Amino acid sequence: MKNNNEILTEILARLDNLSYIKLDQIPSIDLYMDQVTSFMEDHLTKTKRSPEDKVLTKTMINNYAKNHLLPPPVKKKYSREHILLLLLIYYYKSLLSFSDIEQLFAPITQKYFHTDSGLSLSHIYEEVFSLENDQMERLKEDTRLKFDSAKTTFTDFPEEEQEYLQLFAFISELAFDVYLKKQMIETIIDELREDPSRQDSRKKR
Repeated sequence: MKNNNEILTEILARLDNLSYIKLDQIPSIDLYMDQVTSFMEDHLTKTKRSPEDKVLTKTMINNYAKNHLLPPPVKKKYSREHILLLLLIYYYKSLLSFSDIEQLFAPITQKYFHTDSGLSLSHIYEEVFSLENDQMERLKEDTRLKFDSAKTTFTDFPEEEQEYLQLFAFISELAFDVYLKKQMIETIIDELREDPSRQDSRKKR
């Protein structure tokens, strides 16, 4: 088994291998569902936990449409804007419920999906992910700090126990961070849900 320092090195190396799909990689032509799932599988394979996992399936796409996360295809074809929404859903779905994602996406979909407004979904996608590089560097630094903090725990225990206990402390720090950030996101979405102007916009859909 790898020691804790080796595990940290592996984590940081994995982060370096993760990146969002660039706008110029997304097809500008409409795609059938099989083409959509193949595209997502090809470009997000590094994010999978195991080779057997599926990035996106037909059932998932149908569920997204059924739960109003994704507008229906036109003549069974999905546009570039559909792909952009699917990518955003992919990043949110492990963290938020369908109801929360729908609430968050509703103003974006209503105002900028296949509309003539001055702002496109492509522009929104590019702006949001332009923050990625800085965010990744901050994340790596924060991860190192949490790791160093965990190494200060359980120092009175035998070395063979200390290694695992410190790893457990490190994982707990990461998990607590995710928990708190999830709480913040849910609080913001609840505020959006209670906003009468947001409620009105959803009823018009």
